[in-house]
Amino acid sequence: MPNQPTATELYTAWLNDPNVDEETKAELRRIADEPAEIEDRFYRDLEFGTGGLRGVMGAGTNRMNRYVVGKATQGFARYLLARFSSPSVVIAHDSRNQSDTFALEAACVLAANGIKTYLYPSLRPTPQLSFAVRDLKAAGGIVVTASHNPPEYNGYKVYGADGGQLIPDDAERVIAAIREVASFDEVKRLTRQEAEAKGLIEWLGEEADERFVGAVVSQTVQPEFLRGGAGDRLTVVYTPLHGAGNVPVRAALAKAGFGNVHVVPEQERPDGYFSTVKSPNPEEREAFALAIELGEKLGADLIIGTDPDCDRMGAVVKNNEGRYEVLSGNQSGAIMVHYLLSNLKKVGKLPANGAVVKTIVTSEMGADIAKSYGMSVINTLTGFKYIGEKITEFERTGEHSFLFGYEESYGYLTGAYARDKDAVVASLLISEAAAYYKEQGKTLYDVLLELYAEYGTYMEKLESRTLKGKDGVAKIAGIMNDWRANPPAAVAGISVTKVLDYETGLDGLPKENVLKFMLADGSWFCLRPSGTEPKIKVYFAVRGEGLDKAEAALGQLVAAVMQRVDALS
Repeated sequence: MPNQPTATELYTAWLNDPNVDEETKAELRRIADEPAEIEDRFYRDLEFGTGGLRGVMGAGTNRMNRYVVGKATQGFARYLLARFSSPSVVIAHDSRNQSDTFALEAACVLAANGIKTYLYPSLRPTPQLSFAVRDLKAAGGIVVTASHNPPEYNGYKVYGADGGQLIPDDAERVIAAIREVASFDEVKRLTRQEAEAKGLIEWLGEEADERFVGAVVSQTVQPEFLRGGAGDRLTVVYTPLHGAGNVPVRAALAKAGFGNVHVVPEQERPDGYFSTVKSPNPEEREAFALAIELGEKLGADLIIGTDPDCDRMGAVVKNNEGRYEVLSGNQSGAIMVHYLLSNLKKVGKLPANGAVVKTIVTSEMGADIAKSYGMSVINTLTGFKYIGEKITEFERTGEHSFLFGYEESYGYLTGAYARDKDAVVASLLISEAAAYYKEQGKTLYDVLLELYAEYGTYMEKLESRTLKGKDGVAKIAGIMNDWRANPPAAVAGISVTKVLDYETGLDGLPKENVLKFMLADGSWFCLRPSGTEPKIKVYFAVRGEGLDKAEAALGQLVAAVMQRVDALS
């Protein structure tokens, strides 16, 4: 096997490559005297994982740029042409810098390979891409986004014909096809004008948007109730955090009967720098600062926020002291499961074979609620692609009727119109729940406390450590190896009763580098390297009697585990 070129050799090759434009070469020349920077940009190819590409934008093999996008797309084209006689692809993008450039680059490469592309003329949510692949009966899809990552990042996700992100076997085939693209010379490309003239790029219009919004609104459980005035009586503040949710979320809420929705003006417009927040992540309270400020002025019943590609939704509600509190993904999920199942039962539409699907790091609270209604609960690995895969499986076998899928990281879906998490439908469903309970004189926080009283006080936390670069990759691997080789007998004075090593392939799930430790008191924690960021994530969950006891138990568990993790970092 020939020796792999060094980072310096690859750097020089890019400078000498006639396929690389002068602007990119100028960027590379500016780092000529920075060996560490050259090493980081070229020590590897930006990894195309099972979720696609994600990385810092810039010149280099380990960066997001149009050359890396072109090479990935050439590999995807070869994969599609080997499997379909006349494939077509849908492409969408979010508000990030260069997202539109990368989307058009992908379309032009596909066109040069004879593959027709349906392209949105401006930003659209990731779940709309998932819907459109199915709606247009395309062979695949691409969305250019880095979700809620910082502004310097961008990414590229690939979807299959079912509208879901590629599952591992198919992703490996795409990865193999990309690796076979040895150089930029092998990347075919038409200009936009050439592709349009050949009919290989078709721009999608308002009709496509209307079909998506219609599919979302059809998921409401009590449409007459909402349009009868209950929707208008709910005061909602919404922030798209400068992303793709602004138009579709507002359209879906308006069509469903919510006439009292107020958008945070400073965060309404697309902005690839996300200049009003440290991070455009609805998992973090800081991202809601302006929305909470507006909510306090208006006395809002509910505040919702969506991330840049509008596949994650966060909710903020007033607690029993009248202060706004950001719900966790687990809390919002449990409330939506309860609302959905209880009201489907009330209107006689709860199927006997209904199923709720969640990930292995998601709270058991929603699962316990679902089981109390006689529904099946199915666990998947982390990543909504696995939930989407289950929906497709249910449609094929008829074994279950899909009702709701969710993950603790603010991803939710009800309805089988898409195969990815959808912050548009989540915004609609949690607003419907808030309107329903408001008519009963309750806030969503009141409902949460009622659920705690009935099912136990579930409390969860996520800790993560960012470990960048080559050294960071090695440290993350070392942490996982240490916990795997030396599992603790007890943590925070509580015995460890079971260690679940998903790398061995448990419960029929694909193998994945995840460790979950089950404790004698019913609590658990889980270590998992992120598949899209230079992070190791540690998930914690406890179930106690009352908020104070649960919070204390959670704090002790987190402190004990993170002391060991940090010592290895």
